[in-house]
Amino acid sequence: MDVAGRVERLRPALAGAGCDGLLVTSLVNIRYLTGFTGSAGLLLVLDDDLLLVTDGRYAQQADDQLAAAGVAARLEISGTGQRELLGAAVRGTGRLGLEASSVTWAQTRRFDDDWFPDATLVPTDGLVESLRIVKDAGEVARIEAAAHLADAALAEVRPLLLDGPTEAELGLALDTAIRRRGAEGTSFETIVASGPNGAKPHHRPGPRPIGEGDLVVLDFGALVDGYCSDMTRTLMVGEPSPTQQRMLDVVTASQRAGVAAVAPDVATAAVDAACRSVIDEAGWGDAFVHGTGHGVGLQIHEDPRVAATATATLAPGHVVTVEPGVYLPEHGGVRVEDTVVVTDEGCRPLTLAPKRPLVAA
Repeated sequence: MDVAGRVERLRPALAGAGCDGLLVTSLVNIRYLTGFTGSAGLLLVLDDDLLLVTDGRYAQQADDQLAAAGVAARLEISGTGQRELLGAAVRGTGRLGLEASSVTWAQTRRFDDDWFPDATLVPTDGLVESLRIVKDAGEVARIEAAAHLADAALAEVRPLLLDGPTEAELGLALDTAIRRRGAEGTSFETIVASGPNGAKPHHRPGPRPIGEGDLVVLDFGALVDGYCSDMTRTLMVGEPSPTQQRMLDVVTASQRAGVAAVAPDVATAAVDAACRSVIDEAGWGDAFVHGTGHGVGLQIHEDPRVAATATATLAPGHVVTVEPGVYLPEHGGVRVEDTVVVTDEGCRPLTLAPKRPLVAA
């Protein structure tokens, strides 16, 4: 990944945002710009200076990670003197940008009154995030590696459904398989939703035993070098009822239509419409209760959004999910999700686990 070149791509955007410098407070954005992964830090971006301030816990780590990323930043280690260090660096800067989405009102007041009293503070929105939308080859490779770990973990635990585990037990087995195969962890809290719980799109795994006749929604992902994967598969224990089979068929067709619609210069709202039209035609439009997808990267939910109200347009290097669903409490829930990367010709799926639902009882 060309981490070292990211600050240079950010700097031209500062003037357009009406600021002479930017104080980066989002730890995810600090990681993106520098490679530093500590839990505490502030990054000051000026036209002629790049200053990372953290505390003594991360002195060696920060030095190592900046060097590994090839980022030419000044590194200052201070537990109590961060205000003085940053205040001195900002002196003479007229307008200092703050990341509006990652500072609290109390922090803003403190920065204004105590830290930078001589600067005019300017709220900014999405300066770093706009760079993060298009993934480079190294980022895509990490997301794909995370997806392949999740694919393999699902293949490992799928037969356990025949043993009648609880949702919680299956979720633990899936999380363990993901870690055992080399992931840093899961990219979000694993969803295991069986039977009527499947009609709750973000159900948390609980004590309910999984048994014959259950649809089982599994939504999960792995984390590799900070990058997330995201995938949903719906399995069926035993033979589905006619309604359950129709739900599986409709959602699978909807998801296939959505993936086929993903291409450069296509509005994300059009991808949502491609999925939604299939489910609407089946008469279950009211049972598709969420957007079709979202961007994936250093965070599990990033831009661009894929929804009816979204205004983004896809471009090569965007990584998004396509995940329609139908939720009927009396029958269960069905959701199918892939993470795909937009290419010059269309898109390429990164999640490859088979979509066959049946697990013989």
